[in-house]
Amino acid sequence: MKKIYLFLALALVVLTQGFASAQGVLSFEKETHDFGTIKEGGVATYEFKVKNTGNAPVIISHVQASCGCTTPEWSKDPILPGATSTIKAGYNTVGRPGAFNKALTITSNATQETQMLFIKGTVTSAPAAPAHTAAQLAASPKIELTSSTYDFGKVEKGQKVTAKFTLKNTGKQDLNVTGLQTACNCVTYKMAPAVVKPGQSAKLELTYNPQVLQNRIETVTLTSNDITGSATSLTLKANVVESLAKQSAVKVNKGSVPFK
Repeated sequence: MKKIYLFLALALVVLTQGFASAQGVLSFEKETHDFGTIKEGGVATYEFKVKNTGNAPVIISHVQASCGCTTPEWSKDPILPGATSTIKAGYNTVGRPGAFNKALTITSNATQETQMLFIKGTVTSAPAAPAHTAAQLAASPKIELTSSTYDFGKVEKGQKVTAKFTLKNTGKQDLNVTGLQTACNCVTYKMAPAVVKPGQSAKLELTYNPQVLQNRIETVTLTSNDITGSATSLTLKANVVESLAKQSAVKVNKGSVPFK
């Protein structure tokens, strides 16, 4: 009987050591990427290559950028031992001339729970647009906004919320809004009608998908065929939190106490 207990104890020790030694390790091909000198306009992207050199699967649970101007993308699938994956980092250069150095914090179940990646470079200013003649300015469509700011209040991270605006074409030609620019790459738009005749109005919907926790102020600049230089920027405000459900639970618990 003693031999059986001894055998079981030894087997348990072997199994425990096996589980303890099974660990995933994330090894990056490089930890810093230098874009060098790039022109302003659009998003500069780079894919960091990562390999699991350990002996257990690794799941990257989150990648946090140091600012809203950097947008990471990564696979949520487990990285098996010996397998590779990528983490894509995008830097929005629009309106950001000058040098930059941004960090990405990777959180996973690997032996090293948090690891850092960096992107850097220098953005050169976009060339100035050619001057327009008085006749061109007079004939241009012109955007007029009835309001330009919307405050969402508290918003859960990753939750899509929509703000509605009204714009009017007070110019002399058809107005075409062709897109928008934001530093966070977290706003999309929809407008009806798509072409606004002179004197007519349109409904503009901005959908905001926040990815950074804190009080946020996002500037949204519309791109269109309006060459008059009229106001084309809108402001979205939000207090981005991890979970609204957790905050609601705290409030309910506080309110459930009948006496102080």
